[in-house]
Amino acid sequence: MDEQKAQVVLDKIIGQVAGFKNPLKLEQFLQKYAYDVTLPVAVHDATTGELTWTQSINAGKCMTLKNIMARAKVDDWILPARPINSIDDILKAWNAINYLTTERQVDSLDIAQSDNVYFSEKVFRSQDVTRCKNVVFCESINNCEYVAASQRSGDSSYCARLEDSTKCSGSFGVVWSSGAVNCLFVQDSSNMYECMFCSKLKDKKFCIANMQFEEAEYYRLKAMVLSWLFSS
Repeated sequence: MDEQKAQVVLDKIIGQVAGFKNPLKLEQFLQKYAYDVTLPVAVHDATTGELTWTQSINAGKCMTLKNIMARAKVDDWILPARPINSIDDILKAWNAINYLTTERQVDSLDIAQSDNVYFSEKVFRSQDVTRCKNVVFCESINNCEYVAASQRSGDSSYCARLEDSTKCSGSFGVVWSSGAVNCLFVQDSSNMYECMFCSKLKDKKFCIANMQFEEAEYYRLKAMVLSWLFSS
């Protein structure tokens, strides 16, 4: 996974949500819509100096997972015994082998600039990701595919800026909601279809700011909102 591949993923997400070509470059989207998502930070491997990524905010000496595994093949991280006569001796010995592991992943493929990823594929600049595919700029998500700038959400696809939500698709800006389909800016709601700027609703469609609209008028206004939302 690299920035070029991440851009392709982002383009597919925005294309699905907006219905037109994504005008935003990866960095533009990061600054505009992932600004409040906790993402991995760049540090350096203390043994090689190479750039690596961690979710730890208190990173000390760091070492990439691949370098740690390579070292294990050499000596299994077992050192020759030496005299220990004080707490200082113990702490010095510990410091010699105490590296924070970065870019941690389990049974995952094509992961970049990410940390704490499990059973996932094609993940870019994200952390705490489980059983996901094609995600960019996300934190604490599970069972998602084609999701960007989202946090603490699951079981969703082709969405951006999900927060504490589940079972959503084709939506943007969904907070503490379930079952939002093709929605924009929906909060504290469930089972919503083609609604925008709504809150505290259930089982509604073609609503804007909790007001009911005719389908044609709704789509006219949605086109205006999408143009505003994804302008570069």
